[in-house]
Amino acid sequence: MNPRNISSLSAHFERLSVSSTSIRPAAITLSSLSARRPALPENATLISRRPFSSTTIRQGNWLLPTQPEKKRSRKGRPRVPTGGSARGTTMVWGDYGLRMCDHHRRVSAAQLKNGEEAIKVRLKGMRYRLYKRVCASIGVYSSGNEVRMGKGKGSFDHWASRIAVSKIIFELKGDVHEQVARDAFRLAGNKMPGQYEFVKKGDAPVVGITKLDGVTMEELKRPRRKVPLPMPIDIGSATDAVASTTSTSLSSDA
Repeated sequence: MNPRNISSLSAHFERLSVSSTSIRPAAITLSSLSARRPALPENATLISRRPFSSTTIRQGNWLLPTQPEKKRSRKGRPRVPTGGSARGTTMVWGDYGLRMCDHHRRVSAAQLKNGEEAIKVRLKGMRYRLYKRVCASIGVYSSGNEVRMGKGKGSFDHWASRIAVSKIIFELKGDVHEQVARDAFRLAGNKMPGQYEFVKKGDAPVVGITKLDGVTMEELKRPRRKVPLPMPIDIGSATDAVASTTSTSLSSDA
């Protein structure tokens, strides 16, 4: 090693100083921070800010599942509330909504995207917020044309959503007139398969295809036909019938 390098290295070592403690005094730290911080007026409130983070914010996409499928989804059928459930048939966040009213079906992500774009084009320049109540999280797989049966389910084709009957798909809230919202949802319904209806906040929930407007859940669960009463039995005729049957079985001709 060069003697000049050795001398410079030893000089650097001599300049180093070892402290008795590795932690700086708290009083010095607080005093330095208070000196750097600008003085706030008496009536001002301290605003807490989020520290810097290098991680990106995960923004969900309603046309894609949040997690990949562990196995390929089957065709299946949408959820049909046979036990009297009205979940998903009323407004939650918005003032106006679009609800499917004819039959449950599977709607692809491309069709849902077309409906959303139709609403955005109609409401362009207005102040509103659009809520989506469904998510395209079901994978659809298909085989090519003229492919023999068997040899697996097929390759991935697109994402889709199973929408039950009377399920609300879109909700709209903002400074939008009712007639304008009706027109926007009409255009969206024309872009998607099935028949849809316009609903407002406060409308009655739906059980299956029956709206609970003047009809209670107890009336729906009540049997449509009256339970027939048991037929009355005459005790005297029943006793004679039993006696005649016993005498016939004990006769010699039998």
